[in-house]
Amino acid sequence: MRAWVIIVAGTVLAGCSGPPGQSTGPIAPRQARLDDTDGIVLPAPASAEFCRAAQQILASTSLTGTNEIFTDMPSYRHSKPSADPHRIYQVVTYDGALPVVVSCKVKTAAHLRAVYGPDAAGAQQSCPDLGRRIQRQAAAELAAAGETAAAERVAAIVVEDNEPYAAGSSYLADFALTTEDADGTLRLNSYGLFQNYDSWITRFLPWQVQGQHYCHLATVDYLKGVGRGDIQPGGLFTTAEDAPVTPR
Repeated sequence: MRAWVIIVAGTVLAGCSGPPGQSTGPIAPRQARLDDTDGIVLPAPASAEFCRAAQQILASTSLTGTNEIFTDMPSYRHSKPSADPHRIYQVVTYDGALPVVVSCKVKTAAHLRAVYGPDAAGAQQSCPDLGRRIQRQAAAELAAAGETAAAERVAAIVVEDNEPYAAGSSYLADFALTTEDADGTLRLNSYGLFQNYDSWITRFLPWQVQGQHYCHLATVDYLKGVGRGDIQPGGLFTTAEDAPVTPR
């Protein structure tokens, strides 16, 4: 019994501790929450600003973090974002020269609030919410270019409300970005991982997995290609170690 108590106590302490240099209590936020992120336009997939913008939209915050883009999938697979210092991570999957998926690892709104104070982040958004933003952006760009039929096809895509995974192994499994029903309905998946920092279980988790929010996101370029008919929906994307993460 005594040994069990020692093990549990050690687990709790391990879960509550943070990475080296992390503050043990809230500190003054560097920037305020964003209650309106509609003006944030997602930049080019290869830009380091992409997942910084994703962090802002997903956590309703003007905090962006320091973003690192990986050019090898193993480094991305093993990366763990942190709240203090605020570090996030990104990798882009390509089909030849076309960027098709941007994968982001950012922090939840609750974790940012816990570190930087209650006004550091607002409402939590989901990966499918961000998928809808990308869909609207792709449709708008096609419409602006006069490609009306393609814009209408993209606007009609059903964005699935994918439930986030709780385990990293599920997030790193192969996934279908788009599917097509027998009646021709196109569906878009935005798979991700989410750890609710406000949950009672957080204290029992290692700091490396607390308050994490990961997303696999279709690119605007990919959806525009689907709308034009240049890209056929379906097929699996992978985060295997040899995944193509640079243009070819």
